[in-house]
Amino acid sequence: MTVSVFDLFSVGIGPSSSHTVGPMRAAGRFVDELTVTGGLAATAMIRVDLYGSLAATGLGHGTFPAVMLGLERFRPETIDSEQREARLATLRVEGVIRLGGLVPVPLTEDDIVLHPLTVLDRHPNAMRLTAFDQHGRELYAQTYFSIGGGFVVTADEFIDGPGNRGIRPPMAFNSASELLRLTASHRMAISDVMLANELIRHTEPEIRARLLHIRDVMVACYEHGISRDGFLPGPLRVRRRARNWYERLSNEDPSRDPAKAEDWVNLVALAVNEENAAGGRVVTAPTNGAAGIIPAVLHYATNYTRMGQQDPEETAVRFLLTAGAIGSLYKERASISGAEVGCQGEVGSAASMAAAGLAEILGGTSEQVENAAEIAMEHSLGLTCDPIGGLVQIPCIERNAISAGKSINAARMALRGNGIHRVSLDDVIETMRSTGRDMSAKYKETSTGGLAVVVTVNHVEC
Repeated sequence: MTVSVFDLFSVGIGPSSSHTVGPMRAAGRFVDELTVTGGLAATAMIRVDLYGSLAATGLGHGTFPAVMLGLERFRPETIDSEQREARLATLRVEGVIRLGGLVPVPLTEDDIVLHPLTVLDRHPNAMRLTAFDQHGRELYAQTYFSIGGGFVVTADEFIDGPGNRGIRPPMAFNSASELLRLTASHRMAISDVMLANELIRHTEPEIRARLLHIRDVMVACYEHGISRDGFLPGPLRVRRRARNWYERLSNEDPSRDPAKAEDWVNLVALAVNEENAAGGRVVTAPTNGAAGIIPAVLHYATNYTRMGQQDPEETAVRFLLTAGAIGSLYKERASISGAEVGCQGEVGSAASMAAAGLAEILGGTSEQVENAAEIAMEHSLGLTCDPIGGLVQIPCIERNAISAGKSINAARMALRGNGIHRVSLDDVIETMRSTGRDMSAKYKETSTGGLAVVVTVNHVEC
């Protein structure tokens, strides 16, 4: 296990972890590296080249403004929606960025060079940034790959993989079978194994506090989502539904009857993903496109399980640790990037992680938890990423709600069994990886296939 739970769950902005958060981080990293070389003050021009999926759907995913803000050293973890919109309005009027927050350099969104049909060898989400001095001489250049979940690497860093910080956790695992052996030999739950690995970086109180902060950001995102109405950004004119649903559900179910649990789960997923589509603050879980699933299932775990009602904070901590353990397997052994393996890598991975987290909260054994994760992904295999208009709206928003329900169903099915099953989680992760490799590029976040070409953008109403 090389991926920390805090890498899988990080605070960022919508609408996409790979197309918004990643490019903003890459641009900020470029500025840091340019500064180290001593070239920041001498920079007179910046060239931005986007390749593959970043170029094909970057307009709808907010990639262009994300790069510009990243070059000004804004970070997705700290910038808020109001600050972002105000700064972008100024940039669009002036046509000049403040490189590193200091050096004025002419750059507009129209200056960004797009190569949608050029896919670099390492990954379909690639961007190259180049700094020149006033004489046109190159000062520094670097190519970055946004590989999903906000992770950014250079070509050299593909060798070790993201999240590998040169520290081997005491209970490292690279497969679900290894994870199960660890839980058996140490008589520990999956969440305990993940906690032991996180303890090499933080104390237990720090880990708990950070996980509860992640939960709080998820809750705040939901609460913001149910407070807003109107239309989401972009030409689709998709109307927000969460506020109306919340008002109706509150009247229908004031006492939170378990019979209405599925309606509340749908609402949480819907509200979070509407916020993501609007560029709001979300938690990558493990990506922005799938950001509503884990908050929705965590809402179920907190409000409709015995443990959740007795100790909601412990429930959140254990749920997120278990989900993180499963997420690290997808990140290391396959992919969580829609541009690389389709939506099975985003929504499918999130559903699998959420199912595992809920299964542990429901009292499942490690084998039942692994089975829950396997069921959720097995029935997400082949899921394509074909966002209409390149926007993270249709089918993304409803897909999160549907997949949250799938996670709950998978956990409950697993707990009806004894943990013994024919298809292992390792099998299904390998199948997801190979399915994504074989999938046509037009179904991998390029908006050149599926719903994206069948549905006419100008006449869509969700």
